[in-house]
Amino acid sequence: MNFIAFDFETANAQRASAVSIGVTVVRDAQIVDGFYSLIQPNMPFGAIQTRIHGLTATDIVDAPTFPEIWPILSPLFTPEQLVVAHNAPFDNSVLRALLTRYDLPAAHYLSLDTKITSQKLGPTLANYKLQTVAAALAIPLVHHHHALADTIATAQIVLKQGRQFGPAALQAFIKTI
Repeated sequence: MNFIAFDFETANAQRASAVSIGVTVVRDAQIVDGFYSLIQPNMPFGAIQTRIHGLTATDIVDAPTFPEIWPILSPLFTPEQLVVAHNAPFDNSVLRALLTRYDLPAAHYLSLDTKITSQKLGPTLANYKLQTVAAALAIPLVHHHHALADTIATAQIVLKQGRQFGPAALQAFIKTI
């Protein structure tokens, strides 16, 4: 099983205000690499978002902008690449908003949402937030809302679901972006 998992944290309620990104690379059903970067959003921070992820304007003073890190990441977002996120509509919309904001070409890739796969394939839970699903599957999530930690947990959810239900079961939930 080969895929990447990605996650954004935002500075405020605007989708184009990404303040961090995490990416975990999985090859042959093994986590083989990871990438994390703070991002300079050039936007104000919202109190709610700061309370969630703990990042402030002081933390990102020297951080690169999204256009500075996108060349590193864009080769991972190709039409044949499976890209996984927990609550993928959010992360996909952040990426789309950033690409639009900075007048960069659209990214096209295959998307899988572990929130949906967990609702359909997993046990009945009180909710399907990442920390709830991870706990139910005995997956450690040490620093929730740290973008890289979230992608590692998301990758582990896919790997566990793939082992339990088979890759074909997950295939049914893949969408083209």
